[in-house]
Amino acid sequence: MTDDLRVMSPAPVRGEACVLDFEGAPLRAFAGESVAVALYAAGVRTLGRSTKYHRPRGAFCFEGHCAACLMRIDGKPNVRACLTPARPDLRCERQNAYPSADADLLEAADWLFPHGMDHHSVLTGNRAANRLFVNLVRQVGGSGTLPDAPPAALPPVRDARVDVCVVGAGPAGLAAASAIGDTAPGATVLLVDDQAVPGGSWLAEPGGATLAREAAALARRAGVVTLARAVAIGFFPEDALPASPRSAPPSGGASALVPGTLAIATPDGLVRVGARRFLYATGGADQNLPFLDNDRPGVISARACGRLAFHHGVRPGRRVAVVGEAAFGERLAAALADAGVPVERIAGRERARAAIGGAHLRALEVEDGSGAFRRVEADVIAAAVTPAPASELPRQHGAAVAFTERGGGFAVTVDARFRTSVTDIFACGDVTGFQGPLAAARAGAAAGREIAHTLR
Repeated sequence: MTDDLRVMSPAPVRGEACVLDFEGAPLRAFAGESVAVALYAAGVRTLGRSTKYHRPRGAFCFEGHCAACLMRIDGKPNVRACLTPARPDLRCERQNAYPSADADLLEAADWLFPHGMDHHSVLTGNRAANRLFVNLVRQVGGSGTLPDAPPAALPPVRDARVDVCVVGAGPAGLAAASAIGDTAPGATVLLVDDQAVPGGSWLAEPGGATLAREAAALARRAGVVTLARAVAIGFFPEDALPASPRSAPPSGGASALVPGTLAIATPDGLVRVGARRFLYATGGADQNLPFLDNDRPGVISARACGRLAFHHGVRPGRRVAVVGEAAFGERLAAALADAGVPVERIAGRERARAAIGGAHLRALEVEDGSGAFRRVEADVIAAAVTPAPASELPRQHGAAVAFTERGGGFAVTVDARFRTSVTDIFACGDVTGFQGPLAAARAGAAAGREIAHTLR
């Protein structure tokens, strides 16, 4: 732990100061912020080692989509540190390393197997040596170890029946949930989000944290019930909830519950949700750029860089290189420069060629259109790439998708009323193709009004 990067100003609203246990050493944090953010603010970039090759790994997206921040937390392996709130006496350790994540001898696998390692087919000339070597390779290629103790009991399972279930509490989801509550008073609206704080991509923008708080307040006033830190893990069409009087179709003839349930994993157990309408405002997942050693700690998404700076008040680094063509990269670079962070914007004819450094980045090698190279000093590389639509859940319903390069990948197709190809399944915002927070919020409000009219 070499730096304390909490020097961004103005400081955001934070929880109470607390101290957690990081590999036996005390580490300062704020209650409610994620373990990954607390470690990053303390200068800890390497959060673990990769499976098989034991390359250093650090958080990339800071929102639970990339699995690069898996740690052992309170004795449980492979926990996403970016989705785990810091609290007093929490214990976190890095995994997949010997003797430590900072100096891992097992990193030798990275150069012993330059063409890849398949532990199912490693052979030697001696049967006994072969058995020993295969077992060794399997150990090297593992991920974490079993928990210290099994859980005392399985978490409870609860059922919830609502009129509308909105998945995703970003700009689109917050606006949609508020519009449904305002337009259809009395309708039960459940808003589900995997983050501890609603806001989604608002939180990556300068000034966006204030807009997120205002949008969340509007949703509460509209009677929306929000489940935070709730991960929608899958839709199961064969697992339909029995109907209840509350979910029966009214005299107007609107449909009953959509056949099947949406499984939601919460800190308190599993929730099975049945709804008359599902609206997916799941946004997009941050993507990286293709360049040499782009998996090193310190290479993060541009939106993650924005969340660190503008939501958490954590200085991303001493020097930041913002690379990529996405427009929010321009806003990030300008806002960081205004805050006094040395930053270099790399776009247009120039492209990233290679990250320079090991567990700690030192620079980025950049290639221009003519084949010339230059070195950009930076300890953080922020990749500004159009996010990929998070279309997995609507696709489980059978909703149609279409590839759009400008929209970031396979986006959910909707009509002018935000209906997908499946009855009573709707989508809006970046999951229908990347739009950005302002446009996503407008789409969410329009989608919410359309859904509210179908409930009558």
